[in-house]
Amino acid sequence: MIQPNPIIGTGLHAVGGVSAASCYMPFEGIKKWSWGTFWIVQALFAWCIMPLVIGYLTVPNLFQVLTEAPSSAFWTAFILGACYGFGGLSFGYAIRNIGYSLTYTISIGISAVLGTVVPLILNGTVVQQFSKTGGGIVLAGMVISMLGVGLCGRAGFLKEKNMGEKQAGSKLRFNMKKGLLLTVIAGSLSAVWGISLEFGQPISDIAAKYGAGHFEGNAKLIVSSLGCLLTNLTWFIVVTIKDGTIKSLWQRKEVGNKLFFGNYALSALAGSLWYTQFFFYGLGHVKMGSFQFASWVLHMSMLIFFSYIIGVIMKEWRGVKRKTYVTLVIALLVLVGSFVLMSYGSYIGEMISNGH
Repeated sequence: MIQPNPIIGTGLHAVGGVSAASCYMPFEGIKKWSWGTFWIVQALFAWCIMPLVIGYLTVPNLFQVLTEAPSSAFWTAFILGACYGFGGLSFGYAIRNIGYSLTYTISIGISAVLGTVVPLILNGTVVQQFSKTGGGIVLAGMVISMLGVGLCGRAGFLKEKNMGEKQAGSKLRFNMKKGLLLTVIAGSLSAVWGISLEFGQPISDIAAKYGAGHFEGNAKLIVSSLGCLLTNLTWFIVVTIKDGTIKSLWQRKEVGNKLFFGNYALSALAGSLWYTQFFFYGLGHVKMGSFQFASWVLHMSMLIFFSYIIGVIMKEWRGVKRKTYVTLVIALLVLVGSFVLMSYGSYIGEMISNGH
C-alpha cells in the first residue's frame, strides 16, 4: 500500500518542474535544422519512445493493462491528449516571441488553475475538496499563484517597453502581444492535458491491480501522449514538407555527420526531459494522498519557479530597468509563497485525515 506524504510529493513535483523548465534548452544547440525538424524528433521521444519504454519497464503486463482499459477512459484520454497537442505547438512558438520565463509563467499559470478546477467541476467535488481541512489553505495558495502570474505579465510588458527604448527603430524579436496570445492558447490547452490524465485514471487503477505501485501513472500517460503525438506529427510533417526542411532528417551532407547526430541527440534530450516531468508528476501525485487534486497546480507552480531560473541563465532579463527586475523578483516571491501554502495545506489535511 502506498503511504501518502505530501512533503515528499512536493519534492517529486519539484524535480519534475526542473525537467519541464529545461526541456527546450537543448534547442539552443541545434545547428542548421529548422524548428519544425527539431520538433518532430523531440515529439517522437516525448510522446512515443519514452512513454512506451518507461511504461514497459515500470508497469507489469503493460499491454494487458492497455487492453483491459475501459474504452471510454482510453479514447477520452487520447482525444484530450490530441487537443493538448495544439497547446504544445502554441507553447513552442510562444517561446520564440517572448522567451522562456514569460512563456512558462503565463501559460503554465493559466494551466495550473484550469487544470485543477475543471476536473473538480466535472466530478462535482469542488466544494467537498476545498472545504475539508487544509483545503482553504490550498485554495488561498492557488489565488496567490494567479496574482504572481499577473505580476509576471506586468514584468513582461515592462521588459518589452525597455527593449523598445533601447532598440528603437530596429526589428525586435520580442513581441509581447503575439506571445501573450500564444501563451493564453497554450495555457488553456495545457489544462486539457491535466484533464486528460484525470479521465485516464481508470487505466492507472488497472495498472495498480497488476502491481505497478508508485508507477501506476505511467500507464495512462502513454494514452494521453500518443494523442498528443498525433497532432504534433501531423502539423510539423506538413510544415516541414512545405518549407522543404524535412529532408534534413536524413540528409547529412548539408550539416556534416557530427552536427547531424548532435542535432538528433539534442532533440532526443529535449523530448526525454519533457517526458521526465510527467514521470515525476506521476510519482508525486500518488504521494499527495487525499490532496491529489492539488498535484496539477503544485506541479505547474514548481515549473514556473524553475523557468525563472532558466530565464536568468539564458540572460533573458539582462539590461532591463530596475523597476522591471524588481517586479520580476516580487512575482517570483509571490509564486514561491503560493506553492509553500499549497504544500502546507495538503500536508496538514493529510495528517489530520490520518489521525496524526
